[in-house]
Amino acid sequence: MKYSSRVFYAASLILIATGLLALSLGGFLDSLQDFALRPISAVQSWTSLRFAAIRDLTTSPRDIASLRSRNAELEAETARLKEQVVSLQEQLAETKILAVLVNYARNQPENRYMAADVIGSDTSPFLRSIWIGRGSDDGLAHGMPVVTENGLAGRIVEVRATMSRIELISDPEVAVNVRLQNCRADGILSAQIDGEIWVDLIPQDKEITPGELVLTSGMGGNYPTDIPIGKVINIRKRDYEIFQQAVIEPFVDFNKLEIVLVITNFRPLPETIGSP
Repeated sequence: MKYSSRVFYAASLILIATGLLALSLGGFLDSLQDFALRPISAVQSWTSLRFAAIRDLTTSPRDIASLRSRNAELEAETARLKEQVVSLQEQLAETKILAVLVNYARNQPENRYMAADVIGSDTSPFLRSIWIGRGSDDGLAHGMPVVTENGLAGRIVEVRATMSRIELISDPEVAVNVRLQNCRADGILSAQIDGEIWVDLIPQDKEITPGELVLTSGMGGNYPTDIPIGKVINIRKRDYEIFQQAVIEPFVDFNKLEIVLVITNFRPLPETIGSP
């Protein structure tokens, strides 16, 4: 009797399962499935959102710390690259200057040169001079002329072991014997307090033209001959005066000196040191 009941229940379950399967395959149970799964889906969605929120809450501090660390690394790398770019730009500018100076030296084979970096300048408005990173240890001496690729800058007036002071021709205390190239007139170059540079003591009978080249004359023995200094931009001439003046524009920009050349094989005459 018990065995027959079990067989009956089993057969009933099989029939019910078969019927439900047939109904499902026929699409008759879709509405019922949707109705039954809707609460389950809502619960699952709610649980998933809360789990994601908890996960974000627990991982966010680590992510923020990681991002901050990475950002700091990138900023440091950017700063390092900027420093490299600036350094390379400085090296490129220095290389260009040296190339021009080398070319200038090749065109003046009678002189021997030593390149020197400008390491400082005097701040006094009455003393216009610069300091270079070469001195007596390098064989430099008082009175040696200093030039750039553009022309005369000045001469050494103070020498120490590892540095020297260059008195620029833009200093009002400096006087340089010069010659105007076309009219062949001699004169004395002197700078004014207001920054203008004149050639004075030019004879009245000399015909000066704007744009005329001004060179060192070599008179007095303080400088070699024929070093370019500048060009005439204005002439001041009065009939009642003995001499005329020429205002010149120097070729050297004294505010932008970075590297200069010292003419090492020139020695001024001892008795002329301190005079034009």
